[in-house]
Amino acid sequence: MAYRFALAGNPNCGKTTLFNDLTGSTAHVGNWPGVTVERREGKYRKGNDDVKIIDLPGIYSLSPYTAEEVVARDYLAHEKPDVIINIVDASNIERNLYLTTQLLELGIPTVIALNMMDEVKAHGDEIDIANLEKQMGLPIVPITATKSHGIKELMERAITLAKRPESVKKTALEGTKIFDSVTNISNALKKDGYTDTLHHAVKLLEKDDKIKEGLKLNQQLEAAISKIITEEEKRSEEELETVIADLRYRYISKIVSKHVKKGRQEGTLSLSDKIDNIVTNRVLGMPIFFLIMFTIFQISVGSIGALLKDPFQNLVTGTIPDAVTKLLELAGASELIKGLVINGIFAGLGNVLSYLPQVALLFMCLSILEDSGYMARVAFVMDRLFRRLGLSGKAFVPLLMSYGCSVPAIMATRTLEDEKSRRIAITLMPYMSCSAKIPVYAVFAGAFFAKSQGTIVFSLYFLGVIVALISCLILNKTVFKGEAAPFVMELPPYRIPTAKAVLIHTWEKAKGYVIKVGTILFAMTVIIWFLQSFDFSLHMVNDSATSIFGIIGSAISPIFAFNGFGYVRGTTEIHWQAGAALLTGLIAKEAVVSTLGILYINSGGSELTGALSTALQAHFTPLAAYSMMVFVLLYAPCVAAISTAKKELNSWKWTLFTVGYQCGVAWLISLIVYQVGYLIGWGLS
Repeated sequence: MAYRFALAGNPNCGKTTLFNDLTGSTAHVGNWPGVTVERREGKYRKGNDDVKIIDLPGIYSLSPYTAEEVVARDYLAHEKPDVIINIVDASNIERNLYLTTQLLELGIPTVIALNMMDEVKAHGDEIDIANLEKQMGLPIVPITATKSHGIKELMERAITLAKRPESVKKTALEGTKIFDSVTNISNALKKDGYTDTLHHAVKLLEKDDKIKEGLKLNQQLEAAISKIITEEEKRSEEELETVIADLRYRYISKIVSKHVKKGRQEGTLSLSDKIDNIVTNRVLGMPIFFLIMFTIFQISVGSIGALLKDPFQNLVTGTIPDAVTKLLELAGASELIKGLVINGIFAGLGNVLSYLPQVALLFMCLSILEDSGYMARVAFVMDRLFRRLGLSGKAFVPLLMSYGCSVPAIMATRTLEDEKSRRIAITLMPYMSCSAKIPVYAVFAGAFFAKSQGTIVFSLYFLGVIVALISCLILNKTVFKGEAAPFVMELPPYRIPTAKAVLIHTWEKAKGYVIKVGTILFAMTVIIWFLQSFDFSLHMVNDSATSIFGIIGSAISPIFAFNGFGYVRGTTEIHWQAGAALLTGLIAKEAVVSTLGILYINSGGSELTGALSTALQAHFTPLAAYSMMVFVLLYAPCVAAISTAKKELNSWKWTLFTVGYQCGVAWLISLIVYQVGYLIGWGLS
């Protein structure tokens, strides 16, 4: 028999880590709330039973406010898994048990996975699990998901529960004055044939509109329930949602005071608190963040990254293409085939792949920041500034995620409570540079700013944040008027990132980068080579400026005449290669580099190694190169991100506005950078 086990718990309680351990998956894990934004499924790989594991987005309660919380609540309430594995952060047990009291009301067999027991021991806390289990009437298994401790016992007890289900339907409200109203509503629902009456009764008392809409009560039943609610409100003299929340916490406090013994005295600052006094300081918080990011770019793109890149670049643009050239000559391959393979595929892919060490190093540094818990603090620090601009600091979480990839970052906007915040955050996404832009920055910075590559790349990331803040203010005052949503976010404790987790994150992201190069970019290099080799009559051309791509690029490039890269350096010749590269960048940002590699090398380069840098120096001034990097930083993301934005915005109107705004801002800022730089005489030679 097949079983379905749902993983439910608060954000950042370790659900995804447990999911990965159970299924062998490598879903993204981060030490900040909101990592999982949609449900994931996998098969339990270590047992003989057929068990499907469902990883649900983190929720604090069964009264959802955000899109991903709705996903979790709907699955639990409507699809009825065989067992709920309720992951509880044992180091913050009081807050986590609030959700547990609600899950009990569903009547679904539940086992509590008391996670992060290593932290409990480190704090000197003690939990009387046996007596806690008796009082709650649920199986409780202590685990440490990051170290795979207790996982086997957890699954054994969950499978036993699934085979012999014990439906414990109880509520923390039992024995309180409000329980009579719960019972009365529950009985009224039962008479009309409803199930889950305990859960529904409590939610109706809390005035949960989504539950009420879903139940579709008849007029008579709705009137009877409304009467019970009105009478209870008069008796309580308070909002019933507040009363119920208070009663739940009283129930939890009573249990915790009996069975949990704290090792640290109340009022004593933890190590996390002491660090937070510095990194979330009103004055120091933001400078510390920018200093950390500056250091990361110095390491990944500058010193160490550049050191790792050179031998790898020699391999993928020198040694391997030379060997393939000899093999093609021995095989008697035609010039057309040699042109496609060497000047097409290797020229396009080699220049992108050569920056893999720098990209992987950046992924590793960002993974360490995520796993440590620091990124959540950045959102907290940014809230003060964002709130003045009309956006909650919570929006900075998906924006930070877009440093990796815009697609999951756009999906993560589901964690934001209101539509206005989601639309603004999606519009600002490109300004937080995704990893796909790193090869573009690296190739231009290496060609023109060899001694200060890290500083130049950091300046682009810094500029992205500044443009995001200004755009946020403009959009909030014009298109998206309204107050910012309240910002409530858990600050997780600092944790020392494990080498295994960091290496898995780095490997997965680097593997994704290589797969993208080997699939999307591979196909694009063939298409680009064809477009720059043939004209519209499908005749092979000697001058690629007269090719299909040359004509399209020539039509686009004059738009950038005042941005510094619309014409070839020091001439009035249209710089069609730049316009063509930006066009392919809408498919994938790495394609900007592969396109330039193909177009410049086919214009006369024979050796691949170093040819792109030499060609760039012949076509751009340093200022024009920086201006183009600014445009790449700010213009619309790739088609995958645009299609994800369409799905999340659920509107072509807002999607087209977003893309148009991003491209318009990119052109304007790039223009300002070039014109100001030209006036002060910077980077002209």
